[in-house]
Amino acid sequence: MDTQQFMRFMAAWALVHETADEGWKSAVERGRAQAAGEMADGGPEAFVDGLSAMIAEETERLKAALAEGGVEGASKAEVAERLDELAFEVGELRGRIETLQASIDALDASRDASHDSVRDE
Repeated sequence: MDTQQFMRFMAAWALVHETADEGWKSAVERGRAQAAGEMADGGPEAFVDGLSAMIAEETERLKAALAEGGVEGASKAEVAERLDELAFEVGELRGRIETLQASIDALDASRDASHDSVRDE
């Protein structure tokens, strides 16, 4: 890949992220402008906008906590331990999802096999 192709690729990547960021900012603003109850009653778009606004508020709280030197007074060792616990839980969830996918694949294969045997009869 020459330099021009690489720069074109990076520009496209940046454009995708910029577009997504603008969409995110718009959703946050729409969510902040919602009336009480509109998130639940306004359909899927209103729900996403409201959720985006809530996530943005939590992100700001997290940034403030991190800027103050910690997360709710937790020590670095406590944060590291909690991250290890979360990594373990994510691994467990991934294993369960893979098991579910294997079960779905087996059921699908079984269904296909039964359909094939019915056709053969």
